[in-house]
Amino acid sequence: MFRSIAALFILSSIVFSKETINKHQLQAVTNKSKETSKAKTEVLTGLDILLEQKPYFIQGRSIALVTNKTGIDKAGIPNYQRFMEMDDVDLKMIFTPEHGLFGEAADGEKVAYDSIGIKLPTVVSLYGNIRKPTPDMLAGVNTIVYDIQDIGTRFYTYISTLGLVMEAAGELNIPVLVLDRPNPIRGDIIEGPILNMEFRSFVGYYPIPIRYGKTIGELADLMITNNWISPAPVLDVISMEGWHEKLWFDETDLVWVNPSPNIPDLETAIIYPGMCLIEGTNISEGRGTPHPFKWIGAPWIDGWDLSQALNKFDLPGVEFVPKSFIPDKIPGKAENPKFENQKCSGLEIWVTDRDSFKSVDTGILTLFSLYAMYPDKIELREKHLNMLWGNNILFKELVKGSTGPYFLQHYN
Repeated sequence: MFRSIAALFILSSIVFSKETINKHQLQAVTNKSKETSKAKTEVLTGLDILLEQKPYFIQGRSIALVTNKTGIDKAGIPNYQRFMEMDDVDLKMIFTPEHGLFGEAADGEKVAYDSIGIKLPTVVSLYGNIRKPTPDMLAGVNTIVYDIQDIGTRFYTYISTLGLVMEAAGELNIPVLVLDRPNPIRGDIIEGPILNMEFRSFVGYYPIPIRYGKTIGELADLMITNNWISPAPVLDVISMEGWHEKLWFDETDLVWVNPSPNIPDLETAIIYPGMCLIEGTNISEGRGTPHPFKWIGAPWIDGWDLSQALNKFDLPGVEFVPKSFIPDKIPGKAENPKFENQKCSGLEIWVTDRDSFKSVDTGILTLFSLYAMYPDKIELREKHLNMLWGNNILFKELVKGSTGPYFLQHYN
């Protein structure tokens, strides 16, 4: 109660130009208070079910485990530690996705585990030159276990790693076991276009929407049933208990572990599907600040003008607030941020109602507004933007001069 009152006092004292904080921003604080006061739903992940009820899936097996620091059990113990403590399980290999086993590597940074000072099996990064396990790496392995917390967004590369691992498993006739975890931004909300496979890349590996509304286990099942992988491996998914598709992650009793360095909290994960599109431009997406994807800007943007333009669209569940910031190098999070050590002006994104908030629509209108307001300053990185969006229609409509509202009506 004290924190809520204090937050309201602080917010009510902030002045933006001649206007005080409005009802939408005050509603954001109210909603936050309501979210934290809800009773938590007890959830057992696929890992918990495996360990407590179905250990026979890995007993007597030689395992290759695909995981990172999100792969913990109910008590917070890493999956590889639990496996190593089991007498009848041979953990031969650990594969890690982008950002490494401990989430220690920044976006795009390569990692190595030659000497890390911890007694572990061989650890191999599947990011960099090698993104798909080789036959030599899988020699002697007769089960691959995948256990990583995803965030429900197509261009989040952990799901691409899953696909490549399943491809290798299918080619070598090795069964795959996926330990399911929640879609933290709900499993019933879908946003964005389905990927055109002509634009397939590591940040878009399947014909699914940007916000695809599935758990990792459900997505793995789709890969098999839709013949996206050939030859397909034998797949088992250990489902969760207690979770349902309308739950946000913070409505469960599970502990949030940052799934990657620049997704520090659930709200960032909610904003990410739309605001990651800013990566396809020369505008800062907030890397090198405490709030990546919540803050965007550039030295030549007028944050007040941009926030006013976007607030006029009256998008549900979101408010745009002017923000100035200076991106800085943050080891393990932002090695070379855009506009490093330069003062940027832009936006802070306030999600006032996450149930009605449309992340992708927000990203689209932000892009179109920026392009209309700063056509001589903004640079569209065509290839990257097309890979993120999943086709080239967004890029074409931007350079053609279409309006954001027009595009919103037609992109689906």
